Amino acid sequence: MLYTCTIIVILFLCLIGYLVKFTVKDAADIITSPYNKRTSALAENTIRGKIQSANGKILATSEENDTNTRYYPYEDMFAHVVGYTGHGKAGLESAYNYELMTSHQELTTQFKNGLTNKKNTGDTLITTLDTRLQKAAYEALGSNRGAVVAIEPKTGKVRAMVSKPDFDPNELDEIWSEISSDNSTSSLLNRATQGLYPPGSTYKVITALEYLLENPSAVNDFHYICKGETIVNNVHINCYNQTEHGKEDMASALAHSCNTAFVTMGCELNLKKFLRLNQTCLFDSSIPFDLAVSKSRFGLNEKSDKSDLPQAVIGQGDTLMTPFHNALIMCAIANNGELMKPALLEEIQSADGTNIKSFKAEKYRTLLDASDASILKDMLKQAVTDGTGYEVDTDLYTAAGKTGTAENEGENAHAWFVGFSNVDDPDLVVCVIIENIGTGSHYAAPVAREVFDSYYNNEMYKTYR
Repeated sequence: MLYTCTIIVILFLCLIGYLVKFTVKDAADIITSPYNKRTSALAENTIRGKIQSANGKILATSEENDTNTRYYPYEDMFAHVVGYTGHGKAGLESAYNYELMTSHQELTTQFKNGLTNKKNTGDTLITTLDTRLQKAAYEALGSNRGAVVAIEPKTGKVRAMVSKPDFDPNELDEIWSEISSDNSTSSLLNRATQGLYPPGSTYKVITALEYLLENPSAVNDFHYICKGETIVNNVHINCYNQTEHGKEDMASALAHSCNTAFVTMGCELNLKKFLRLNQTCLFDSSIPFDLAVSKSRFGLNEKSDKSDLPQAVIGQGDTLMTPFHNALIMCAIANNGELMKPALLEEIQSADGTNIKSFKAEKYRTLLDASDASILKDMLKQAVTDGTGYEVDTDLYTAAGKTGTAENEGENAHAWFVGFSNVDDPDLVVCVIIENIGTGSHYAAPVAREVFDSYYNNEMYKTYR
């Protein structure tokens, strides 16, 4: 009898556990699955909710008609991050489909709608995106292929995310056949989160960090004479245009992006420790985010040959990363080593404006010690005031960052810049990638400058601080 009762209790607890798991974790996915008949029922009875920017602008809305037409007021500008419906779903439209199709209007309103055969209105997503910053990033990138990401390092809030080539989600029916089959442009790809690129010299920040970890006094003790080229592990390495930088210490080597100095540093590293640091810094790892993020890949492993090191430590070889990931590493440096969980939502509201759920800033992981972050911040500031990031140097704010010129299979290099503003109390991290155009100094840094300028000229920093 006791044995039977025990079995019944265990089965009951298992049932309760399953119901809790279903309610908390699985319900939304199952309810909105295309194989679930309730999905069409939701659409029949609910007007899809709005998506709104942090500064109160409508990014997506629906009209109540026979087709429940979705309208995107900013057309191409938010195409990848906000996404689309029809021909499947993407972006926030996909990630929060359940919330957009669920109504928390007042019960009296829902009751009246039921009596008059009207649809209820789904909940509203209040995003972290700012239309002013998005516009600045979109216009600064121009007709170039690439991406721009802007994130608050203290909160993880994404204020802008642009990817080009783009498309107008209002015209998806007309252009779908063309853009879905054109592999040469990959217009549907969100390059910010899913584009994988060799990081070039922006990766030197990771090499510098590992060298500091293994040689704590390196900031004062490292000295090198650059002759514009060197041979390490039987690999010939040039500085850009074979520039002879002359006497370099660790900070000036980063500021001038001296390849030969960094190859010399990098080939002295302990490979196992270096691999662990890359894992800590989210290479070959999933990154938690509302949108799909491709895994960045570090080009070395424990069996790598010594001849693979020289290219890897300067961000070439087989290493690939997303602009979003590059921005997050810089966020951790700016935020004293702490990476906040990246976020695209501030709040979910009912159509009546009642708060349903708020999203608070949340620490994700410590990537480096505060003391090492402080050293890197000083070095990155020097890279702007006395180095390759000179295009971001201004009297309007202080800035720190790293340029990159990444060789690839195209005719011209990919141009990178990643950095942050207001160095002593960082406000904003901006990462720019422009495909097949040239140097990061000449092409990516000026784009970042325009985004930073917009942030301060519009006084957004007063709103969000």
